[in-house]
Amino acid sequence: MQNYTVRPAKSVRGEISVPGDKSISHRSIMFGSIASGVTTVTGFLRGEDALATLEAFRAMGVQIDDDGETVTIQGRGLHGLSEPTDVLDCGNSGTSMRLLTGLLAGQNFFSVLSGDKYLRARPMKRVVGPLAQMGARISGRAGGEKAPLAIQGSKLIGIEYDSPVSSAQVKSAIMLAGLYAGGETVVREPHLSRDHSERMLRAFGAHVETFPGGVKVRGGAELTGRDIVVPGDISSAAFFLVAALIVPGSDLLIRGVGVNPTRTGIIDVLKGMGGDLELTNLRDESGEPVADIRVRHSKLTAMEISGDVVPRAIDEFPAICVAASLAQGTTVVRDAAELRVKETDRISAMADNLRRAGVSIVETPDGMEITGVASLKGCAADSFGDHRIAMSMMVAGLVAQNETSVSDVECIATSFPGFVNLIEGVVQR
Repeated sequence: MQNYTVRPAKSVRGEISVPGDKSISHRSIMFGSIASGVTTVTGFLRGEDALATLEAFRAMGVQIDDDGETVTIQGRGLHGLSEPTDVLDCGNSGTSMRLLTGLLAGQNFFSVLSGDKYLRARPMKRVVGPLAQMGARISGRAGGEKAPLAIQGSKLIGIEYDSPVSSAQVKSAIMLAGLYAGGETVVREPHLSRDHSERMLRAFGAHVETFPGGVKVRGGAELTGRDIVVPGDISSAAFFLVAALIVPGSDLLIRGVGVNPTRTGIIDVLKGMGGDLELTNLRDESGEPVADIRVRHSKLTAMEISGDVVPRAIDEFPAICVAASLAQGTTVVRDAAELRVKETDRISAMADNLRRAGVSIVETPDGMEITGVASLKGCAADSFGDHRIAMSMMVAGLVAQNETSVSDVECIATSFPGFVNLIEGVVQR
């Protein structure tokens, strides 16, 4: 396992672009593969997670070419995939496994999904359960709760499903199954989760209708290939936003970031804490809103983070925890139990690491209370094999009093292979 040592920074300054959005990259491959005709994707994220999705569709007979600039998908139509000859390896990607489970449930062949040890420990019943209601035949360890998952494709029927969690992965898995189901499939959720599937499926020609609290999908519509431009990932930008806010003297411009309103909880939270963030050059690319974000060092104050902002910032909470650790007062996080079933238990992992850095943290079942400190201590931080924990603690190390060592940083390659070089390029020492 590779460790990385972070030294304190004097400032974070410059102009950068972050890699393409991971959620959109996954979906571009999936939807392009089951569309008729050619789909081209520029800005595709070549991280391990999105590449796992790409390889899974190649294993099902889809021709996908990548020249390093553009990914070209020769779509095979809604019913054109071939039975894979081996287990489909999703690596560390929960998005790959959960969305593929929904898509594969309606095929006319057998398939098996597996992944690394972290993915095999994550809960899958949240998608297996509603898919079974649609007629899917899926088995797995612990009664379908854990991968590997074996899927015997079958004839599906549309259902109305009230999801107990706000999860784009759950919603999208059911929507994908709904493409193959008879009738209409309806998914409702407590708070609106990211809507990339709705936007992109509609652009491909699917019968998708959104309404307050949910989405409807009618089965049977043929999808048509199209050109997709993937914006920069706001989840990747989050680490740079927090770094520039907490390191004195910082002034950073991040160009071309996706600012889909279902993903901008991180912006709302950081602004609510007093962060100086400015969105400029707002535009639309492939149906997704995009902007440049300028961020400057700011004095942060604590706040309560709860309710509908939580699913809109769910992947950014490790970075938010770092910001809260340096905010004046006690930041209270509620309604975020979903963090406990990510790549690791992110509530416990961030609490453990920030305590090592001298921060007082109280864990709760669905969140935490973080009392900010004037400065962090250098420490030996544990990534727990989670890319977002690793990057968050590397950002924390920029304002520590001495060196911070972060363990097992290879996991960063799942979402942000060039992270170290990019952040070192804007850090002034």
